[in-house]
Amino acid sequence: MTEMILYPLRFEPIYQYRLWGGRRLAALLTAPLPNDDPIGEAWILSDRQDHSSKVANGPLQGQTLGQLMEQSQEQLMGRLAQRFQRFPLLLKFLDAHQMLSVQVHPGYKHAGISPAVETVKTEAWVVLEAAKESRIYAGLKPRTTAEILRQSVTNGTLANQLVSISPKPGDAVFIPAGTVHSLGDDVVVFEVQQNSDTTFRLYDWGHIDAKTGESRALQVDQALACIDFANGRAGLVTPVAESATPVGRETLFDCDAFWLWRVRGRSPFTVGATGVPRVLVCTEGTGQIEYHVDTYTVGKGEVWLLPAAVGACTFRPGSAVNLLEIAIPAHSASD
Repeated sequence: MTEMILYPLRFEPIYQYRLWGGRRLAALLTAPLPNDDPIGEAWILSDRQDHSSKVANGPLQGQTLGQLMEQSQEQLMGRLAQRFQRFPLLLKFLDAHQMLSVQVHPGYKHAGISPAVETVKTEAWVVLEAAKESRIYAGLKPRTTAEILRQSVTNGTLANQLVSISPKPGDAVFIPAGTVHSLGDDVVVFEVQQNSDTTFRLYDWGHIDAKTGESRALQVDQALACIDFANGRAGLVTPVAESATPVGRETLFDCDAFWLWRVRGRSPFTVGATGVPRVLVCTEGTGQIEYHVDTYTVGKGEVWLLPAAVGACTFRPGSAVNLLEIAIPAHSASD
């Protein structure tokens, strides 16, 4: 197919049934939620074979992210084109009405546990909504061993071994691969992660899936094998301020899988970068992306991909805006 000229791209969300989900994503995204099922996840940027995001604006409407990676990889990825055959990040909104399973994602050193290294998954959360009873678990308490975890899974006391966080809106939580984690009891988060859907469940709180009438399978041995017991990086992070004018800009996450900044304010500011892609996620307010002579209206809950060929643009808030900007590092630990 002929390579297309790229521009700022908006994508449609892909809703996912989850037994622990709710219905609050309807207030965050404009696309209506399907039927009456609990919707736990909205995949807002995905290059998975089974779920590939579709462009929602302009001449490329209906094209999938996977097709763009095949047809226009140089335009899309710029200097990163030779590193990735698939877009390396998967972005989501999560509505955890109930608790997610206590789970672990593998790291590079755990490649033998699963078929391919692509199963590696480091992720991070930005809390958007939380209730008094909301809870995030991220990491293990000191001196917790595999044997203690196995016993606590059996007797239902696993939560006692986990670092517990009472989240509040704006909190940022880092979950490197190998971290035992969970969240729920009415918390909504934005999630950025490596492009993987591999999860090993350690414990599932006694959940029964209403669609099957059965509990979900656990993978205790695989989960225990993937835990990084020496990992001290997981949990709440302290934002690092970069600038206060014309808008507040702070770094939330800076790891070998992704970088993420939060920008807040009312004045115009620059987004994107020359020669590399950037992703924008609007969590509050509205605005416009100005690219050459064109403008693209950005609403709450939307994700926009700025291809490398687009470069830097001006973002002009229409009201007080809260915008997340995400970059892909030039190198990773696997290189």
